[in-house]
Amino acid sequence: MMIRSAGLLALTMLLLVTFSPVSAAKRAELQLASVNAAVAHAETGELVYGKNADRPVPIASITKLMTALVVMESGEPLNEWLEFRERHIPAPANAYTRIRKRSELKRADVLRIALMSSENFAAYTLARHHPGGYDAFIEAMNRRARELGMINTTFVDPTGLSAENLSTAADLVRLVRAASKYPQIREYSTTRYFSAHFRQPRYQLAFGNTNALVHRESWGVGVSKTGYLSEAGRCLVMLSEMDGKPVVTVLLDSLGTRSPMGDAGRIKRWLTTGAGGSVAAAARAYERKKNAAYASSKSTTVSAN
Repeated sequence: MMIRSAGLLALTMLLLVTFSPVSAAKRAELQLASVNAAVAHAETGELVYGKNADRPVPIASITKLMTALVVMESGEPLNEWLEFRERHIPAPANAYTRIRKRSELKRADVLRIALMSSENFAAYTLARHHPGGYDAFIEAMNRRARELGMINTTFVDPTGLSAENLSTAADLVRLVRAASKYPQIREYSTTRYFSAHFRQPRYQLAFGNTNALVHRESWGVGVSKTGYLSEAGRCLVMLSEMDGKPVVTVLLDSLGTRSPMGDAGRIKRWLTTGAGGSVAAAARAYERKKNAAYASSKSTTVSAN
């Protein structure tokens, strides 16, 4: 019996060594194309990696994750039909849409296409139909950010079209964790394809997810949101499975269209194997340029005071 027990113990130890994550001390330096980033345990929010994680930067359509949180916490019925009204204020940037003005769609589906396909008119419409109206919605976004401890975050619009919507990688970890508590946000943000059925008049529009990783079962994506503005670069926030655990990934400001997905892959390998990876020379040049711009902006602000 003692020999058998010793054998089982030895096998157990072997399995633990084989499947345990690489210790932090053994990991190489992680190389990312994104200028700002954070990686955290989803269950605790503890950061396992940060890169300029406390720097406030434009976040583009990552904004819509807070839009979704405010919608869900408002308690407004998801089966209510919402009218797509003419904008009462000009859009901060190009806001092309295929949706017809004065047509209607259920709130649940408006929220779904805002998240999965980053539909800007949908996000705007959610804010217009908030109790108290558009301005009350923006106030609710900022109030919720403060409640979550997002101390370096400011919202001025619900779409992310404004470069004045600012946050940090560390703050966005908090937002992803809060949003992930709602099954609807998890479902809507990871929907791969969706056909929206409008009325007044009746028509259909097809939408696809802006994050290619939701199509890959191996990633186990639970929450997803992409973003892009020229001022913000390419952005991605995601809750996914890495090394068998739920991990929050925040990637802000990279050059290439697929750079955030490449960074996500590098993070996954880094957590499982310890390999730091490498990035293209163009990405490094972009990072140097953006870091210099951030430093210049900070020094100008300080001197102006």
